[in-house]
Amino acid sequence: MTSTAFSEFYWASRDGLKLYGRDYDPGIATGKLPIIAIHGLTRNSADFDGIANILRDAGHRVLAIDVRGRGKSQYAIDPMTYVPATYAADVVDLLEQKSIERAIFLGTSMGGLITMALAALKPQAIAAAVLNDVGPEVAPEGLARIAAYTGKSVSINNWDDAAEYARNINEVAFPHYDQSDWEAFARRIFREDEHGVPALAYDPDISAPIRAAGSGALVPDLWPLYRVLTERPTLIVRGGTSDLLSTTIAGRMITEGKNTKLIEVPDIGHAPMLDEPEAAEAILDFVGKIK
Repeated sequence: MTSTAFSEFYWASRDGLKLYGRDYDPGIATGKLPIIAIHGLTRNSADFDGIANILRDAGHRVLAIDVRGRGKSQYAIDPMTYVPATYAADVVDLLEQKSIERAIFLGTSMGGLITMALAALKPQAIAAAVLNDVGPEVAPEGLARIAAYTGKSVSINNWDDAAEYARNINEVAFPHYDQSDWEAFARRIFREDEHGVPALAYDPDISAPIRAAGSGALVPDLWPLYRVLTERPTLIVRGGTSDLLSTTIAGRMITEGKNTKLIEVPDIGHAPMLDEPEAAEAILDFVGKIK
């Protein structure tokens, strides 16, 4: 579903990049904390349109951002800045420029890693967190699958090709999707270039730090940051068939987390879109209790 129920905004990173976001504002003062939504590795703010509208209709203001090098945000001059620590610093810049002292953070995949980095960088800004299909440790097979296509050139001539690409990459996660779903999916992850041809909406160089680090980059150990994060309420959303967040890792997250709750979205892989009924209801209930 495409929505126009948001306003666009930009903010500046400390190294001078122009970064983009969508502001889903309910238009009334509700006293509820804002929600900062951060997407996954190759995605952008459009991923959150469904859940952002649901949350906005419930009185929450949602700021869904394009991380540097994605969507409408400027590409980095130095591709080695495409790392969670820099992304987290960019979010700190957003908070300062928007005068947001505390927020709820909703992070999908890489967005969850950025949220954990924020727990070290600016813990006082985090009132609560939703981690969507990601943990402080990730299953290497899922990361290997993502690394296999990230930053690789693709031959796309039209929107039919783009929809087929989206299906090939993501069908394992969304086996119930039909052709119209894949066409909508393609519109989120592609944009038209100057010739009107769909092009992936991210800088191919986002994979540069992964290539430079080699296989050691595939299994980061963020358990210390996770423990800091879970000093405040944390909701873990897991796709029932996820190859990135295994049941073993999710179980350990509950054991080692201090204020955690886990819900699963059945028959969905990596990562839930969060507008699934099970996810949306759990998130609404969770954020509604945060003061």
